[in-house]
Amino acid sequence: MTADFIAIQKDGLTMIEGWHGEDYLILFDETEATELSRRYDIGKYLAGYKIVGLQGWDDFIVATTNSELFTIPTVPIDSKYSAPLGFAIEPSQLQSDERFRGRIKWYIKPIAFGGDPASDSNMTWVNLEQHVELVKWWNELYQTVKAPSEEGK
Repeated sequence: MTADFIAIQKDGLTMIEGWHGEDYLILFDETEATELSRRYDIGKYLAGYKIVGLQGWDDFIVATTNSELFTIPTVPIDSKYSAPLGFAIEPSQLQSDERFRGRIKWYIKPIAFGGDPASDSNMTWVNLEQHVELVKWWNELYQTVKAPSEEGK
């Protein structure tokens, strides 16, 4: 049996994507992980981590310098929300799904800002470049909103 995963070329990057059980994963190779970590500004929020993929569209899969894997929400990127990934990733075991090829689910109003994850009207599909820009914009807003509230503590 051959591996049933999708490797697509998008914006000069090869994204490997497909289902791993109940989770849809999008994975990046070493070079892509470094480039995307830079584009997403991950070091601004999580020093020493890099993005290696997306889990279920809502969470980044990040790796430490020791190659430990964690998940963290795309919004907010805040270490207090990190959790161990909990399973090994084998790209060749991903089950492809043409419906989602090259698409990333996005909440128009992110959950961290009170968006409803169950509402179809709060969900859209974006490409990788749009995702990068949305994640950066909403995390900047989160930092702006969070900073004043933390000063009062």
